[in-house]
Amino acid sequence: MKKTHLYLLVLLTAGMGLAATLYKWQVLQFPLRPNAEVEVWTIQAHVEYRPRRGPNTVTLQVPKEAPGFTVVEERFVARNYSKLEESSGISRAVQWATRRATGAQSLYYRATLVRAPRADGLAAFHERLTPELMMPEPLPEPEATAAQTLLDNTRERSADVLTYARELVRQFAQNDGEEVALLLEGRDGTEARAQLIADLLAARNIPARVIHGLMLSEGDAVLRPWLMVHNGTRWYTLDLETAAEGWPRDLFLWSADARPTLVVDGTPNATLSFRLGRNLADAMAVAERRLEVRDANLVRYSLLSLPLQTQEVYRVLMMVPIGAFIMLVLRNLVGLRTFGTFMPVLVALAFRDTGLIAGIALFVLVVGAGLLARFYLERLRLLLVPRLTAVLIVVVLLMALVSVLSNRLGIEVGLSVALFPMVIMAMTIERMSVAWEERGGGSAMKDGIGTLIVAAVAYLAMSWPPLVHIVFVFPEVLLILFAGTLLLGRYAGYRLTELLRFRALANDPDPIAAPSREAG
Repeated sequence: MKKTHLYLLVLLTAGMGLAATLYKWQVLQFPLRPNAEVEVWTIQAHVEYRPRRGPNTVTLQVPKEAPGFTVVEERFVARNYSKLEESSGISRAVQWATRRATGAQSLYYRATLVRAPRADGLAAFHERLTPELMMPEPLPEPEATAAQTLLDNTRERSADVLTYARELVRQFAQNDGEEVALLLEGRDGTEARAQLIADLLAARNIPARVIHGLMLSEGDAVLRPWLMVHNGTRWYTLDLETAAEGWPRDLFLWSADARPTLVVDGTPNATLSFRLGRNLADAMAVAERRLEVRDANLVRYSLLSLPLQTQEVYRVLMMVPIGAFIMLVLRNLVGLRTFGTFMPVLVALAFRDTGLIAGIALFVLVVGAGLLARFYLERLRLLLVPRLTAVLIVVVLLMALVSVLSNRLGIEVGLSVALFPMVIMAMTIERMSVAWEERGGGSAMKDGIGTLIVAAVAYLAMSWPPLVHIVFVFPEVLLILFAGTLLLGRYAGYRLTELLRFRALANDPDPIAAPSREAG
């Protein structure tokens, strides 16, 4: 197979892994750090009114979509009321109804929300917002003449639709001019002013609509109107108090419907109040809940849908490739010698239960005692399978002895020795004894030390909480690891230990001719 094919496969695999990881991090908002916390807001809408005799109906506009935020939980609290939700287009309302009510009535709507990518949500909201032209009722005189004069003067001070709308909003915000003062007579409050500006823009064939939102801040909040203007290409959002253009980061859209936010049949004195609270919550739990609201299938077909016990198992299993890659680097690039290919990784898994220092001490103790038993069994000239079985029995007895002695001495870490893979320990003893006989004690000791070094480095990486979190939450990073493994798969150059081994040849400019010069 050509190298070009291999390199293309490496780029494709690494690109897929990197793209999937970035998508889950930036779009789905999964945290990169364990125990990370995110900002969670709770908004409570409180409706109070005095009921009339007989049936009563309360209609409240509630959030349907809020650019920059995701509503992860909703609660409706209305005792002795039926609840009916109505949704159409960009609007959504809840209707409470009761046959009989006495005394002051309190109804609540509570929403828990977290931040989401604002750009995508705002673009989708603008696409669903139809630029309809609502023709208002004609104004009576002298308001009609004042409106005509105001609009003509505003046109002279503007360059396009956006600047025209901003200039008009500025004049009403600052009560600039006699025409503005005349038009504002009898129209108290920002709501009436906002609707008047939208009507004046509609008179000049500029689509405009009033939306309502809350600026996030802890404590009591006021529902404010905002003006949205369409210039034929896109929507613009204007602050009615400052004439500033843009969608504020802390603006939570409550309703984009032209209908009143609260309607209580036969009770004009009903009040609607808002209270906001801010808390910090686990970022991982919030990301899962946000993903369930967005698309439940993305959670069902992921590791997050597994039972908690199974998730804990996979937190360990997903780290095995990390240990294997570390072993690959240390063997193929550094040149460390080990017993077996994946034995150091399995030993590193055992260190997770004992700790590094205690694990190395227990490993040396059990393997050392097992080697003595193995050398003795060698004198009996047993066959391979019986010899391995005998070594395994000795290993189990040694583990039991170490556990009993550590328990009597009050050393709790010694009790974890039973968690070592017994078969792996037996195979390590067998391989070390064979290497001792074939290549000598020095070579066997080097292999044993190399195995412990690789196991120790792999343990440190496999037990590092940030890395464990990233690999479990973003298993796509293993594709990047796979690409790196393929890239190292054809490396056949020098290893670091070989550079040290042949450093004498590197220092001698002509090692072949050197003996002849000395002889001469």
